[in-house]
Amino acid sequence: MFAVVVVSIVTLVHISVSKIVAEQSRAQQQSHSPAMQLIIQQLMQPLHISQTLAKAKELKDLMLNPVENEEQIFVTLKRLNQEFSLNFFIASEISRVQYDSEGKKIELNEGKVDWYFRYKSQPENAMADIGQWQNPQFYIDLKIYDDEDNFLGVFGVGKSLNAFTQVFNEYKKTYGYDFIFVDQNKDITLTSDPELLIKGVTFKNLADLPWFQNLNPEQQQASLNNLLLQINGQEALIAELNIQPFDWTLYIITPLQSRQTEISRGFIISVVTLLAVIFGLFLLIYNLLYYFKKDIQKIKQIDILTELPNRSNITLKFEELMYEKQSMSLVLIDLDNFKPINETHGRKAGDIVLRQVAQMLQTDIRETDILGRWGGEEFILLMPNTGPHEAVELCQELCNKLGAMTITTGTTSIQITGSFGVSFTASPRTMSEVISAADDALFSAKRDGRNMVRMQLIDSD
Repeated sequence: MFAVVVVSIVTLVHISVSKIVAEQSRAQQQSHSPAMQLIIQQLMQPLHISQTLAKAKELKDLMLNPVENEEQIFVTLKRLNQEFSLNFFIASEISRVQYDSEGKKIELNEGKVDWYFRYKSQPENAMADIGQWQNPQFYIDLKIYDDEDNFLGVFGVGKSLNAFTQVFNEYKKTYGYDFIFVDQNKDITLTSDPELLIKGVTFKNLADLPWFQNLNPEQQQASLNNLLLQINGQEALIAELNIQPFDWTLYIITPLQSRQTEISRGFIISVVTLLAVIFGLFLLIYNLLYYFKKDIQKIKQIDILTELPNRSNITLKFEELMYEKQSMSLVLIDLDNFKPINETHGRKAGDIVLRQVAQMLQTDIRETDILGRWGGEEFILLMPNTGPHEAVELCQELCNKLGAMTITTGTTSIQITGSFGVSFTASPRTMSEVISAADDALFSAKRDGRNMVRMQLIDSD
């Protein structure tokens, strides 16, 4: 009987504790989910946007000639502001002027604009910071260099600290938890406590907080993760997470009732550990996608009608081949007398012609060749490691097959031919230079009667 009672009590206690822990774990998971969402949406998303835009050739071209491109710089920054609902700016090393998406210009005078010269002298190429004291902003700043690794200036994205306030307040109101972001100097950059927000041009520091001052020197220098302490007369558990891309630290301060301390400590540690693992996996996946796939959105740049890479995608592939220093023949293919097809048979018939021509070309080119739609009735073909004469021979075969095609659009049969313009580069060049030569060759093919292949080599410097 005693054994049965003992087993029953142990079983009841086990079930009760399991239910309590399960309920507390569920509540903890619900309370920490917004914190993870905050990190991803409010911090990581602007970082991803800024890193992606900083690689754009358009941005570097604007920064190479800031004075001449001033109007276009403001147009571009305003467009980015409208598209992403973030503030953007360019700080030019050449003109020593900062341009922002609100249309303002600030002279970058040493001694007056401290952040620019301080950041310029630092070895890091990316930095998170708080600036613009009248209306404090959270900034992500990226250094921009030209193809010769010359410093062009800084491209940045900013978000008003007021935009974080509502998220912070809702989180604290719902769950009662506080969190504090500090930089490498332990200055408080973001927080759910309004009393700790930046005042004027002065940061509050973690060392200013009473509970931190009550720690012994060894604890102040060590990690605070899983530390149980007294804050405002209540016990609280601190979770510490490193925000690696910014070299910031996030402290999640969880208040605990005294009677729940022992039980809560176990499941909070478990949840915080899970949060850290999820956050670590997120950063790992993010970096893998960033470094090995460059930008996933670039892969999705497909022409809807022909399902071929579009102009932007082809441009990126061209730049990748040039970066790899591969020789390449570039071919422009223009369908002859295409406009009368649309006028006579309608645009639907014209679309069918474009799709079937794209399918034929895609089927007959080599595996290493890259076919795309350049625009309208014009296609583009990149032929890596292919000399100009070999390219002419291969294009002549494509030209013959195209001329032999009969395309059926419902009850109508259409014959189509194409003109081919071939150019070649053995060393890295700009796409506009290679395209210009191919366009000249295409013009020659059109002028000489169409339905033929012509080649135009680039004049050597």
